[in-house]
Amino acid sequence: MTDYNFNGSTFKLKYPAIMGILNLTPDSFSDGGEFDDPGMAVERANLMYEQGAQIIDLGGESTRPGSEPVSEQEELARVLPVLERLPKDRFIISLDTTKPALAQAGLQAGVHIINDISGGAPELLDLAERYGAGFVLMHSQGIPKTMQVDPRYNDVVQEVQNFFNQKKDDLLQRSLPRVWIDPGIGFGKSLEHNLDLMRNLSKLGDEAWGLLLGSSRKSWIGQLCEAPHPSDRVSGSIVSALASISRGVEIVRVHDVAETHQAISVAKELALF
Repeated sequence: MTDYNFNGSTFKLKYPAIMGILNLTPDSFSDGGEFDDPGMAVERANLMYEQGAQIIDLGGESTRPGSEPVSEQEELARVLPVLERLPKDRFIISLDTTKPALAQAGLQAGVHIINDISGGAPELLDLAERYGAGFVLMHSQGIPKTMQVDPRYNDVVQEVQNFFNQKKDDLLQRSLPRVWIDPGIGFGKSLEHNLDLMRNLSKLGDEAWGLLLGSSRKSWIGQLCEAPHPSDRVSGSIVSALASISRGVEIVRVHDVAETHQAISVAKELALF
């Protein structure tokens, strides 16, 4: 268990940790439209905490393959009414955004972690440092609208590793309470690229950061298991989470918190990690 001070709030984070996904969007690939009412969203956040999530990740813009970006005003309108109602001392709140204006508004409202799928934008890192927030830095190839059209790598593991290594000096010079890197499963990667990365997660480990993985309910599971609907990919998601933890991942970002928490508890007792 590790103590962190995120944006003025102190939390004990016990690894492996679950980050529960709370999409405040009408078009996310798995749960779009389910929690766009602020009251329902707050209820969902509290339920995920009770089920075992230590971190709740709010997102106001879908980044599924083929998605269109939304305006800054629309993203603010989706996120801030929920954020204002969430307790700031019960669980760690993460904000999934690439927009500096939203990140700043979120940090001013008490957000503890910025989750940046754009790969460590300097403006977002500056804001996280200014407010003493944690940071998640994700690798992606391309933008959500086109990233899955024809992703190509010579060696996906080495290229993703190189990407993060190029960020290391900057990260080490910043006063951030904790940084996690996310290889970006499904973000500009084919099925084989995703599998190569998940088989080699331990190669991404470094003293400069922790590892976070978001593979829950994604299409790679559907391709492997002939499960076209995201809700049919829960079992595969749980196996992915356990495998990633055994390879050094500290945080798993998931839709199915109760099921994942139960699986982790049993795996610990069986000394699987």
